[in-house]
Amino acid sequence: MKKIILIAATLSVLASCGKPFDPSSVVDATAEQVSRVEPMNWWVGMKTSLQIMVQGPAISEYDVTLENPYKFSTAQPYIQKVNKADSPNYLFLDVRMGDKAQPGTYYLVFSKDGKECFKMPYDFLQRREGSAERGSFTTADLIYLIMPDRFANGDASNDGTDDTFEAPARHELYGRHGGDIQGIIDHLDYIQELGATAIWNTPLLEDNEPRESYHGYACTDYYHIDSRFGSNELYRDMVQKGHEKGIKMIMDIVPNHCGDKHWWMEDLPFEDWVHVWPEYTHSNCAFSMQNDPYAAEIDKQNMVGGWFDTSMVDMNLDNPHVLRYFKQWAVWWIEWADLDGLRVDTYPYNEKKPINSWSAAVLEEYPHMNIVGEIWSSNVSQVAYWQAGHDNADGFKSTLPTVMDFPLQGAICGAFPYSGHVNWDEGMVKIYDAIANDLYYADMSRMMIFPANHDTDRIGDIVGKDPERMKMVMALIGTVRGIPQIFCGDEQMFTSADRSQGHGGLRVDFPGGWEGDRFDCFTAEGRRAADVDFDGSRMAAGTREDVFEYSKKLFNWRKTSDAVQNGKTIHFLRRENSYAYFRYTSDEVVFVFLNNADEFVKVPWADYAEFTQAGAARRGDDSAALQSGVDVITGETIDFSAERWVGPHKALIVEFKK
Repeated sequence: MKKIILIAATLSVLASCGKPFDPSSVVDATAEQVSRVEPMNWWVGMKTSLQIMVQGPAISEYDVTLENPYKFSTAQPYIQKVNKADSPNYLFLDVRMGDKAQPGTYYLVFSKDGKECFKMPYDFLQRREGSAERGSFTTADLIYLIMPDRFANGDASNDGTDDTFEAPARHELYGRHGGDIQGIIDHLDYIQELGATAIWNTPLLEDNEPRESYHGYACTDYYHIDSRFGSNELYRDMVQKGHEKGIKMIMDIVPNHCGDKHWWMEDLPFEDWVHVWPEYTHSNCAFSMQNDPYAAEIDKQNMVGGWFDTSMVDMNLDNPHVLRYFKQWAVWWIEWADLDGLRVDTYPYNEKKPINSWSAAVLEEYPHMNIVGEIWSSNVSQVAYWQAGHDNADGFKSTLPTVMDFPLQGAICGAFPYSGHVNWDEGMVKIYDAIANDLYYADMSRMMIFPANHDTDRIGDIVGKDPERMKMVMALIGTVRGIPQIFCGDEQMFTSADRSQGHGGLRVDFPGGWEGDRFDCFTAEGRRAADVDFDGSRMAAGTREDVFEYSKKLFNWRKTSDAVQNGKTIHFLRRENSYAYFRYTSDEVVFVFLNNADEFVKVPWADYAEFTQAGAARRGDDSAALQSGVDVITGETIDFSAERWVGPHKALIVEFKK
């Protein structure tokens, strides 16, 4: 068998060295003959190996060659191996790319009994200059999380489309509301004004489920943007326009599961393409089994193989063709759309070794790319286990660069609501304890920190709709270690429309994103006028503008602070429901004091003497002591020798520079 494959490959190479292929000599394939070709194109100069999936009725009955219409003599792409699937309607073509391969349109030529029957064009493109060395999101960024369907409706004509099932129903909490890519493009200036430098959109790929498709996590086509959001071309245009404004783009991807209405579910390429059970089997969701030394095999199989939901079919990454599909799919989107990063949903629910191989493959193509995985656990060791560089007792060496800091998020939600008297383990000590656990992580610069996201309670609800506490949360997220991320609307203290309705209630529409909205909170005028909250209750007019202006000043200042982005930390424990810390480099120091008590608290400068007075060696500078700095929010001069009181539910942020 190996000899036959070698001979076929040799003949293919020889064919590419002969006379150019004449495209007019073979008819084009019809849509009935070839239904799909994925990926739709590729690039020369890639490290990632290419396997083209072709779907069509009885397509496995055909021989396939990759023909060259140009006068190139050597080193052109050719089909090294043709893989048949369990279904006769698929072929998987392994393409060999030489280092000297030239860009251009080549042709997949399908033959039977030695006769050429039809052809499909296949483009090999030239990569952008410096594509492989692209940067990614870092601690210098503020990531703005958007659920596109709930952000802004920039094009009402695509609210419902002929190729999708679910129609718009803005009045329904779990219906589609019409937000789209054009709506994001239309409000890039707002995001830039806030000080955000990266956007993470929840999935924009086609989710053609008949209900609750707005969230996008049940993908039904991995290579096409949902038509109700726009098109592939519009998505790429959004990325470009974002780059022009200094905004990076992070794509949310889901290799763990697809939607049960995905086109391949009607005819799976391989019987084990997805995890199939005798009856519906939900994952036990206990991903601790990935490193549990006592876990039973049946429980492990259920965790990685059980479905995430009745409409979310679990993919089988142990199938090498599935794994290869997802590797090159991620690379294709990065290269095609010019992306700056990836966020991976339900990362530890995937088969451990294959998903680790997947991350490694993306990083081999893009060494500086950042990938953040959702590791939803408050257990520090569970989160740390999945971060690259962590020394795991079982020998597992993760390749995932960044993890989401759910332990800190849990501490935030547990700390800030507390008022009045707090016991020894309540209030802001929870934040202290969460930061104290940093020694268990491999790289604190690769932690995504956040107070809330699209799956959690709104932080505005958690702090009891208190704008001063909301500002404290923003102060923490804007100054503590890690890569900060906020959920769309946190900067204005958005709250839920109905907390009893779960996700549908917290994923509220951004006021002003739809024609006819009562308030336009994309504008200062609209934010000042807004006096009704999402649940219909009254709120003080100007609250949204107040919180926004605070957030805007904070996050734009953060872009200038090396101490916050790259500095070290020393923090101090107090029991009156306050928390204090310094972020510092040899050139600058930032002091943060968060008073979550119900009364004024005196800043205990004397407690910090080991750092402010005698800490020059620790700080790496040659100054004798820190004397005065500037309040980041008010611009006021702060003297370390003068008495200072901080009001209830207030934050003090002071910057010292040489």
